[in-house]
This record gives sequence, C-alpha cells and structure tokens, in this order.
Amino acid sequence: MTSLPASSPRTAPPTATYRLQLQPDFPFAAAERAVPHLAGLGVSHLHLSPVLEAVPGSTHGYDVTDHRSVRAELGGEEGLRSLAATARAHGLGLVVDLVPNHMAASPAHNHALRAVLRDGPGSPYARWFDVDWRAGDGRLLLPVLPARLPEVRDRFRVSGGTLRLDGQEFPLRPGTEGLPLDELLDAQWYRLGWWRLARTELNYRRFFTVSDLIGVRVEDPEVFAATHAKIVELVRDGVVEGLRIDHPDGLADPQGYLEDLAEATGGRCWTVVEKILTGDETLPAAWPVAGTTGYDALRRLDGVFTDPVGAEALTGLYREFVGKAGDRGGRWEETERRAAYEVAGHDLAAETAALTRIAERICAADPALRDHAPWALRTAIRELLVRVPVYRTYRTGGEEVLTPEAARGAKAAFAVEEEAAAVDLVRELALGARGDGPEHRAFRVRFAQTSSALRAKAVEDRAFYRYTPLLSANEVGGDAGRPAVPVEEFHAYCLRIARDWPATGTVLSTHDTKRSADVRAAIAVLSQCPEVWADLLAEVAEVPAPDQHLAWTAWQTAFGLGTPDADRLVPAIVKSVREAGLRTGWTEPDEEYERAVAEFAATGPGRIPLRVASEAAFALEPHIRAHALGALLAQLTMPGVPELYQNTEREYRALVDPDNRAPFAPGPDDDRTALVRAALRLRRERPEVFGPGGTYTPLAAGGPAASHCLAFARSDAVVTAVTRLPLRLAEAGGWQDTELVLPEGHWADALDGVREFTGGPATELKLAELFAERPVALLVRTD
Repeated sequence: MTSLPASSPRTAPPTATYRLQLQPDFPFAAAERAVPHLAGLGVSHLHLSPVLEAVPGSTHGYDVTDHRSVRAELGGEEGLRSLAATARAHGLGLVVDLVPNHMAASPAHNHALRAVLRDGPGSPYARWFDVDWRAGDGRLLLPVLPARLPEVRDRFRVSGGTLRLDGQEFPLRPGTEGLPLDELLDAQWYRLGWWRLARTELNYRRFFTVSDLIGVRVEDPEVFAATHAKIVELVRDGVVEGLRIDHPDGLADPQGYLEDLAEATGGRCWTVVEKILTGDETLPAAWPVAGTTGYDALRRLDGVFTDPVGAEALTGLYREFVGKAGDRGGRWEETERRAAYEVAGHDLAAETAALTRIAERICAADPALRDHAPWALRTAIRELLVRVPVYRTYRTGGEEVLTPEAARGAKAAFAVEEEAAAVDLVRELALGARGDGPEHRAFRVRFAQTSSALRAKAVEDRAFYRYTPLLSANEVGGDAGRPAVPVEEFHAYCLRIARDWPATGTVLSTHDTKRSADVRAAIAVLSQCPEVWADLLAEVAEVPAPDQHLAWTAWQTAFGLGTPDADRLVPAIVKSVREAGLRTGWTEPDEEYERAVAEFAATGPGRIPLRVASEAAFALEPHIRAHALGALLAQLTMPGVPELYQNTEREYRALVDPDNRAPFAPGPDDDRTALVRAALRLRRERPEVFGPGGTYTPLAAGGPAASHCLAFARSDAVVTAVTRLPLRLAEAGGWQDTELVLPEGHWADALDGVREFTGGPATELKLAELFAERPVALLVRTD
C-alpha cells in the first residue's frame, strides 16, 4: 500500500454532514439523485454508511467481507466515484464509515477466513484474526449449526472441495475430500458446533457477542495494509475526504491504529471516532483525530432540555408503578452493576475464559505465580471487569480506571485473603505493570477489548432496557441515573470542545440511537409534567399488560412515537424485553411471554393515540415542538461539526433499528427545514465563525425566567437563543420582564430576515419579544 505524502494538503473539516444509510434498496445511484436536495440544505459533506464489500443483502454494511473492493450491490467503485463527482459538482464531499475492527465470519464470502479454515494456522491469512489455537481441541470453533451435530449430520454434502450445510459453505482441508463424513469433520482445521456453544467455547475474538462478526488484527502492519489499501486509494484520488471510525475500542491499540491511518492518508482526512465517553471522561489528547462522532454532545443536548426535579419525580413514580416487575426496583447504579455481572458471567463467558487461559499460561511460566488457582484468576478477572467505570483503558490513564479502590471492591468476592491476591495480579497484568512478554501484552490488550464489550452490552443493551423512568435519557453515552444537565455544565462542555476539539462531531439522531431526537423530545417533556404522565397511565390501566415494567416502557415509547403504529411499535417492544433479559432473551426466549408482549403492544400502545388521550396530553404538543427545535438549533450552531441523520431536516420519528435504518425518502419541508437551511447556510458561508478558531461565549439572561433561556454567541457574529423547559415556563407566567443582552452591534433575525435588534450593555432585549414568533432565535450581526 502506498501512503499519501505527509506534505499533502489537509482537507478542511466539514461545515456539516448528512448521514445516508446505503443498502441494496438505496444504492449509490439513489444517493446521487438526492444530492441536489441535500446540497440545498447547506451541508458540506455526505456521510455514507460502510461502502466496502459486505454480506449479500446486508442492510447496514458492517459485515465486511472484502476490503479490496467497493460493494457491488451498491453500484461498485464506478457508482461510488460517480456519486463523488456529482456531489463535488454541487459543492459536497464524501465521508465514509470505516469498519476496521471486524469482518463477517462467513466462509462463503470472506476470502481471508476461508483461507484460514482451509489451511489452518499456517495460512498467511491466519495473522488476520485473533484465534487461540491452543484452546479446546486446537481447532477454530465455528458455532454455526442450528442443532447438535448428530441432529444435522445427514444434511451435510461434500462437492468440489467444499462442505455444505443448509446454504452454508466451508472449505475442506486439502486431501480430506474423500474421507468418511465423521473422519472428514475431525480432520478439518475448524470444528463445526452448535450455535449455543459460542457463549462459552468460542476461541476467536468477535464483535461484542456477535459470533458471525470476527475480529481483525489491524495492529499487524501487513493486515492494516491489506485492509486499508482501497480506502487509502479513494482518499488519494479525492473520492473520500473524511472517515468515521467504527468501534475503535475493539482494537488492540486504538491510538496506534489511528496513527497508522493518519500516516497512510497523509493527514488529508477529517477523521472522527465512534468513541463513547462516560461521565466526565475526555478523548485521549494524543489521538490524531478531529474528535468523536458526537454521542458526548448528544448527552449534553438531551440533558439541558430535561427538568431535573420532574425527572426525579418520574423516577419515584416509576419505582411505585413497576414494583417487583422491574430490576428489583433498584437504583440505576445497582441495575448497571447487576447487568455487568450477568454479561461478564454469561454473555461474555467465552471472553472471560480466554482471559483466564492467558493468565494461567503466564502463571504456569513463572514459579512465583503457579499457586494462583484458575478459579481465583477467573473470579478476579470478572470482579475487575465489572468495576471498569468507562469503556476501556488505553496506553495511559489505566491507573485512574483500575484504581486501588476497585481492587479492594473486587477482593470482597473472596473468602480467603491469600486467594484474593489474584486480584492484584490481574490488575497488574491489565495495567501492563507485570512483565512485557507476548502473553503479558496479550492479556493487557484482551482485557481492554473485553471491558469495552462488557460496558456496551451491560449498559447500552441491557441496563438501558431495565431501568426506564425516562427513556429519553437511555441513549448511547447517556446517564440514566442523571438525565438532566445544568445550563452551566452545557456551556462548560461547549467551551472545552471549542478549545480542544473544534472539529469534533455532534449528533442528535444516528443509525444507532434507540429513539430519534423527535421521539426523545416528546418523552423528555414528561420530565416537566410527571403528574400528566401518571394520569395517562391511569387512563390506560384497563389495557392488561403482562407486567408493569413492560406497561411503563411500552406506553412511554408510544407516547414518544406520537402516532399509534403497531407495525413499528411491536418489534421495538419485543426487542426491548429481549434486551432487558428479565423474562425473556435472545438465546433463551420465553415464547409465551413474547406472544403476550406482542399482543399487548398491538392492542394497547399500538392502537390507542396516547398523545391526544386527554386535553392535558394534547396541550403538550407546543412544548414538544419547542424542545425539538431548541435542541436542533443548539446542535447546529454549537462548537463542532453537526451531523443531520437522514430525514431529520424535517420531523422524524423513529424507534430502534431496523426502524431507524429505513432508506432515505424525500419528504415535504416543515418548520424545521427552514431552520436547518438558515443555520447551515451560515456555517457554510462563515466557517471562521463556527470552525476551528471561532469562539463560543455563553450568554446569560436576566429576570424571573432567566433559567429558561439557553443562549450563546459564536465569535460575536452569530447568536443562538432557545427556550428550555417551556411547560415550566408557561406555568410560571411566561417570560415576563426577562431580558437578554446581546453583544455589541446590530443584529438581524436569520430565520425571518425581517426583525432587527441592537446589542450592547445599554440595550436589553425582552425575551417575550425575541420569542414572540417561535421558541428559538438565530441572530446574525449585520455591522
């Protein structure tokens, strides 16, 4: 692979991006037809979901099968280059979603994996994958059989050096084609096993708990070169100007990978990483990227429009309503910890077993460590994993994550103090503080990778579905136990990213959000009126639900969606109970319970229009609109590069995937489309105001309703002012004499092009006047 010259000019960061979900039903040609509309919105770049070859029919593209070619089902490389040319003719560039961590574990389509299965650890492709050839019987386990081997034995067929079963294909080890079936199966470099064995017996690294996505070792220079040559070529040719890096936490060394990528692309790409930051965690400063994909911004945007007092009241109502039907009626921290234990001991049992095997080998090679029992090592690994408060450790900062306090808590699981010493050993190995041999390095890396998977599965895919007082807070990167963010904290965040990461990404809706921004806005308004929510639940109490936790979650989801739609709601609700794992699950489903869930969702939340069920509920609509517009304008004008998810230039109500991954479909403009165009036009025309080098200044209102105004200035040239908690504002008597002092100068309303205002310390602008026409304002300095 040829790297780009380090002296190549760096591409300017986008002013705004627009995410499109490519799939066979929406290929490059369809995206090309949408270019004029998207350019008219004012974005500078189209952000495309993965474009490399994937499993046929894939609707997402994250199951990459061949890094050497652009996906034929989307139109191939010719289609991508044509899209790039059309986009460029309209002033747009392309950003591409890059998936370095994993590939599809599909021998029929993954040429590299097929070679390993055929030739074993001696294959030149064996270095591509993290396979523990010393585990089990020394073969790579493929947990792909629909039942135990004896039950499917008669369905195997052998032809042309290939073993076939129900549409699946597996290459045969050379020279074994003519063996009797049982001998043939035993003679392969792989073992075909029942799919349930993946949970405990898997001996290759995978993506989270998805066994049909196998991890890729891009830390190997040869693997990196082979898997990135096509992308680098597209960058070199100007087809691609930006990269979104999917799941960097799964990589052995995220910083090293990003350094390699920056060198290969000559620093010409605007690059952001799908890094989930927890709490006050910040992105490692040494990473050569522009920032994150924006989930940290999403949490602040959602939180600043959430009422903390009402959210606490909702939590009390939730515990009373749900009772024993929920996660023991516990608090968020308790729910989170229980979920982590379950995932570590059950869902990721194969991953903790892999760590234990590495630790055992380290101990076996060191006489001073040989008395650490395997069970003690396994227990110490589990106890420390569940105490990692962020997604993973990196090259530095591990001591701040795996603290002595965490070690003391882990030791509480041991009855004998001497056996608890395994915790100290595991902590030292995880921090890289004991030995630097291959096994020591392997443990440190795999511990970090496993902690990332544990956090994602325990929080995003389990606890967020178990603890549901306010569903709008339960998004990737969110804090269900602290859904509200004070205005001061929002401003502090914006000031920090304006200083440290001015070209980071910001989002409100993505292909991974469980609920779109409009759905979350409706739910968040309930934090301003918990009594209305209690009344609504009482009104629908006659609709029998399988349990109270389900009833609360399903009705709140339906309230957010707004319009009864059983076809969309039922799959989302069934998915929610499987993810929660309280009474059913993905691998051990309770079919009777799920039928009851589906029937309830269809006949209750999927049929009854909850948002208009009462006068009080219907009266919330203007406040929902104010929240949605306020969050949108704040995102479009705050520091960072805003991304619009497909269709969100207008009202967009969507639930968890696959509902939110439907193909892009043009629709009529609404009141927010004009807002989007006005804000993005300013960003495109005034990059010095919003981009790197631009400033962010919080503006504080004065008067009785000052807390209901979120306002800031960008480079003293543009002012954003939005209404927050509008229902509470109305209950308190409106804006009254609340005022806002604009920066010095003359200002014009960018949303109507008519109104003008004067700024300066001697001039106070009445917010009742500013928000007379709409709950948001975007002002441009005209002098």
